[in-house]
Amino acid sequence: MDNSSVKKTNFKGMMMLTLCAFIWGTAFIAQSVGGEYAEPLTFNCARSFLATIFLFCCCLLFDKLNGKPFRILGTDDPLRKDRTIKGGIVCGITLTLASFMQQLGIMYTTVGKSGFITALYIVLVPFLSYAIYRTRITVIQCVSVIIAAVGMYFICINEGFSINKGDFYTLVCAFCFAGQIIAVDKVITNLDGVRLSLVQFITCTLLNGILMFIFETPSLHNLILGFLPIAYAGIMSSGVAYTLQIVGQKYCNPVLACMIMSLESAFALLSGWLLLGQAMSQREIGGCLLVFVAIILAQMPESMLPWKCKK
Repeated sequence: MDNSSVKKTNFKGMMMLTLCAFIWGTAFIAQSVGGEYAEPLTFNCARSFLATIFLFCCCLLFDKLNGKPFRILGTDDPLRKDRTIKGGIVCGITLTLASFMQQLGIMYTTVGKSGFITALYIVLVPFLSYAIYRTRITVIQCVSVIIAAVGMYFICINEGFSINKGDFYTLVCAFCFAGQIIAVDKVITNLDGVRLSLVQFITCTLLNGILMFIFETPSLHNLILGFLPIAYAGIMSSGVAYTLQIVGQKYCNPVLACMIMSLESAFALLSGWLLLGQAMSQREIGGCLLVFVAIILAQMPESMLPWKCKK
């Protein structure tokens, strides 16, 4: 393969991941608007159900295009089937909690702030991995957390030294998403990512559905009224964007991929301002900039600094 071909495939992957980040960022609008029609668990149940249908159709199409008989888990290997089911359930549980806290938080905070606070999962993943698995943390990651903490102070803490409850819920959401990412990383080896995601969203649908009927009062009429934002969050954000992430990462190294996908926070801020008129104060914008710097810094290659944090 010549150099021009290499550049072309890299550009292709970058465009896929940029589109993925755009969809995720603008999905905060769909979540904010959809929250006016459905309570958090009801919204997430409908969203997960649509994502499940979309991913099921993707699996069916992929098998047909490859000339293979359709298998919902993509394999007859008992060990891989068992790992896909168990891994998908674990990921689904953590994603259910993360999505609930995010949807609850966005009811009380702006789209832009929600996007930047959620994106903190990129900074949190190395530290949760260290706490659970004792993986090594670099100096550059330590610095990124300090910068992110300062940025979060400017975003969330007002002049009366109190925190908006929506910001707090979204911060908890960031920790949950970090846990979900770690769970995926531990089970994804030698598994079909789309099939794993399918089991994950089936789990989300079931959990949200059960909790929805216990704690909320779902309304079919309201779901129909809010179908467009719910469909965008379910099909585009959960289905299309996830597929773009899977394919796009084949053409980009992980560091570059994370940097591009972290643009979802910037797209969330921009879309909230343009479409919903949710302006932010200079203090909050400054905090967002610091968080964005921390997110990018956390993905920098370790080779850029000669020092490492000790275990």
